Amino acid sequence: MMSVPLPAEKALTIYEVLRSVYGERPWQSHGEPIEELISTILSQNTSDANSGRAYRLLQEAFPTWEAIRDAPAAAIAEAIRVGGLAHIKAPRIQEVLRQIYAERGSFDLGFLRTMPVAEARAWLLSLRGVGPKTASCVLLFSLGLPALPVDTHVHRMSLRLGLVPLKTSPERTSGMLEAMLPAELYYPFHMHLIRHGREVCRSQRPRCEVCPLAPHCDYFQRVHAQRPATTSP
Repeated sequence: MMSVPLPAEKALTIYEVLRSVYGERPWQSHGEPIEELISTILSQNTSDANSGRAYRLLQEAFPTWEAIRDAPAAAIAEAIRVGGLAHIKAPRIQEVLRQIYAERGSFDLGFLRTMPVAEARAWLLSLRGVGPKTASCVLLFSLGLPALPVDTHVHRMSLRLGLVPLKTSPERTSGMLEAMLPAELYYPFHMHLIRHGREVCRSQRPRCEVCPLAPHCDYFQRVHAQRPATTSP
């Protein structure tokens, strides 16, 4: 009987396959923590292109964090409308900025870098409207701390590959993936899954026929490997 690989072994195998396809992805900062925090809030429930445009338009309309904090919510919503859900995101962004300034006296979140990861995560989660994914994005992408964000691509692939049980929540998936992998692989593993999820393991019509992960994928085995072979006429 063929042995079933342990989750950590499977995760490492998947990482090595993706690294062989996409190359090395050394960590690089995505910007200051406050920038990552606000841009991640803007990215919720929209495309990267739209959230990026919303962030640029927000900066053009309000050149300082103080200006964004103090502006009428309707003006913020108008600036970020292209990103979707502007009426929700505008007051959320302002509330986060107000809370940060009230607690810290500035918008500099660099102090999180010197804290234990669990404490830094807890501080970010104490901000109203900041959830686990947003906190992990700030920790990993801006501060270089060991956290593994789970977005729609990472979650979809984790379920399909069988790294986590079906119906596992994104929050639970994040903790399970972190337990499987060494911390130094969180960033490249995340980035490789994002790219592969966009280009191959797409939500609709995944390109299983060209996927290098097919031999390691539970979804492929369920959907494709069990199909009877067609015979030539």
